[in-house]
Amino acid sequence: MPAGVKVPGLKEMRENFHQLIEEQASFISRHQLPPGAIPWYEGGITDPWDHVECAIALDMVGKFTEAARAYNWLRDIQNPDGSWYSSYLNDQPKDLTKDTNFSSYIATGVWHHYLTTRDLGFLHQMWITIEKSIAFTLHLQQPSGEIYWALDANGVTWPGALLAASSCTWQSIRNSIKIARVLGLEKPDWDAKSRRLARAIREHSELFNKFGENRQDYAINWYYPVLAGVIRGKEAKEHIFKHWEDFVIDNWGCKCVAHAPWVTVAETCELILTLSRISELGKARLLLDWILRLQDKNGGFSAGIKLPEQIIWPPEKTTWTSAAVVMAVSAQAKNLSRGGRQDVRFGRL
Repeated sequence: MPAGVKVPGLKEMRENFHQLIEEQASFISRHQLPPGAIPWYEGGITDPWDHVECAIALDMVGKFTEAARAYNWLRDIQNPDGSWYSSYLNDQPKDLTKDTNFSSYIATGVWHHYLTTRDLGFLHQMWITIEKSIAFTLHLQQPSGEIYWALDANGVTWPGALLAASSCTWQSIRNSIKIARVLGLEKPDWDAKSRRLARAIREHSELFNKFGENRQDYAINWYYPVLAGVIRGKEAKEHIFKHWEDFVIDNWGCKCVAHAPWVTVAETCELILTLSRISELGKARLLLDWILRLQDKNGGFSAGIKLPEQIIWPPEKTTWTSAAVVMAVSAQAKNLSRGGRQDVRFGRL
C-alpha cells in the first residue's frame, strides 16, 4: 500500500459496507411495484430469476415485508403447470418462454427468507408453489441427468441444457428438499434426481454443449458450478484458477464473455461470492475494491464498462445489479466479522 494512505479501521470498514448495502437495498425497494414485482428498472421488464435475486437482497437487510410481497407476487401469477414466463411487463406476460432455472429459483429465495426470518408459516404458505415449480423443472430432466432449458411459447421443448442454469437449478432443488424436511416431508425422488444432475454437471460436460452453447465462453458457465456448490474443495479451486486469466481483467473485474473486454458488475460480484465460498478472501476483496469504481455519485451501480475505451454500458442502472452488490458486500462484511481482516484487505493475485 502506498505511503501515507490511511488504512480504514475495522469499525470504519464495517460502517462503509453497511452504508453501501443499505443504499443498494433502498434502490431495489424503490423500484418494487405495488403488486410486488421488482422490474429491472423503471418501466422495464420483470423476470422471475432476477426478481428472486432482488428479494434475497431485501431479506439480507431486513426488508422482510418487501421480500415476502415479492414471493407472494410470484405465487399469484404462477402458471398451472408450475412454471413462470420468462418476463412480465406491468404484470402481463411478455416473453412466453418457460425457463426451468427461472421457475425453480423461487425455492432458493424462499429458503433464504426462512433462514433470515424463521417464519414457518410462510414456508407452509409457499409450499404448494414450490412443489409445483420443482415438478415442472424435473419434468424436463433427461435420463442422463441434465435438465433441458425451457419450453417455447408453443410448448415445444428446447432439447438442450445450459451449464450455469443447470448448476443454479441443482442448488434450487437442494433448497426445496431442505424446505420439505422443515415441513416434515420427504422427497427421495427429488434427492435422487438432484444427484443425477450433479453427476452430469461434474462428469459429462458434453451434455451441456449439445448445440455449441459454450462457444461464446460466458463467465457464468465458468464459475457457477462452484458458486452453486456442485464442484467443491480442491477441485473447485483448480477449476476457478484454471480459467482466471480468461475472464478477469486486472484492476477492473470479471468479463461477461471471455473474448469481449466488457467487465460487468453482476458477474464480478458473483465471482466474489464464488471466491468467498472457496476461502479465497483476499482475491474476493480485491475484486470488490476494483468494482466499487463503477458506483456513481448518487450511489447507483452501472451494469458494466467496455474496455479499453472505459465506456459505461448499458446506461440503465438495474435492480439486479444492486442485488448482486448487496450479496457480494454482505459476504465481505461477514468475512470481517470472522476476523479475516488481514486476508481480505491485503490479498494479492
